[in-house]
Amino acid sequence: MAPARPAHPAGPAAGGDRRVTTIEDAAAAVRDTGGELRAGGTDIMTRAARPPVDLLGIPALRGITWRPDGSARIGALTTIADLLADDRLTAAYPALAATAAAVATPQIRNVATVGGNLLQRNRCWYPRNSLTCHQTGGDTCPARDGAHLYSAVIDQGPCIAPHPSSLAGALLTYAATAEVHGRDALDVADLYGDGTDPTRDHRLDPTEILQAVLLPAPTPERAAYRRATAREMAEWPLVEAAARLTFDGETITTAAVAVGGVARTPLLLPEVAEALVGKPATQETLAAAADLATARCSPFPQTAYKVPLLRATLIDTLTACTSPTP
Repeated sequence: MAPARPAHPAGPAAGGDRRVTTIEDAAAAVRDTGGELRAGGTDIMTRAARPPVDLLGIPALRGITWRPDGSARIGALTTIADLLADDRLTAAYPALAATAAAVATPQIRNVATVGGNLLQRNRCWYPRNSLTCHQTGGDTCPARDGAHLYSAVIDQGPCIAPHPSSLAGALLTYAATAEVHGRDALDVADLYGDGTDPTRDHRLDPTEILQAVLLPAPTPERAAYRRATAREMAEWPLVEAAARLTFDGETITTAAVAVGGVARTPLLLPEVAEALVGKPATQETLAAAADLATARCSPFPQTAYKVPLLRATLIDTLTACTSPTP
């Protein structure tokens, strides 16, 4: 269990919120004040040490739009509840819909945004309790030799705090791209890099603002999302997986598989997908593919339990995809 958490020493910053109505104003406010962008505010207010720049007054960041080619654009301020309320979106992107439905609680989904979920800070209790570590500019990771029950099993670098975004994994399976103010569009995977920079949970600079996520036109698929948690609701996943498969008869023709809760970044698993393509969707095929994911693992003493949990979660997810209605 986590050590007791003292009250955060930093309350709301002097000077209050900066409320903006355009993306350009938001970037300028961050540049001028050193503030931090706020979307739904489900996390930032618990650790606010700088004046938040409130994005909620920017209508261009909200909503779901459909393009002539059938692709979808999801504004970064679109709430997770709004995703679930869009029947066309949930039918077109079932892995994303299933993931969104599992996030947090209905109350949080009503205010939490797509952009906030993708770019949120990790949950490691050491920096959140003002202890020095790689994330705060130090030269050590106290979790490695300390309390790391919820940490990574795939070691990507100095920091072992897993990235907390659930939506990222589903978006990885759809090869989604991120529309960013201040730079060219980039693949969602490139939002996170390789996880070796312990000071950053994503690669955007402070004045680079995520505007939207772009999803390609949907294709016929069977998709599923599964997570393992310590309790059924209102809990961060210990391990999670999203998968999309297409079939020709009983043979898997394409596959995309992503996992979360196990590494510094959300991970697409191309080796697992390759092991599935061209094979019949038998339990032997699915188990052999899941074994390739666990082969990546180098767990720490307290996270060894996540290795069999990862395997079981992947098999469960892939098994759900073999049904016409997972």
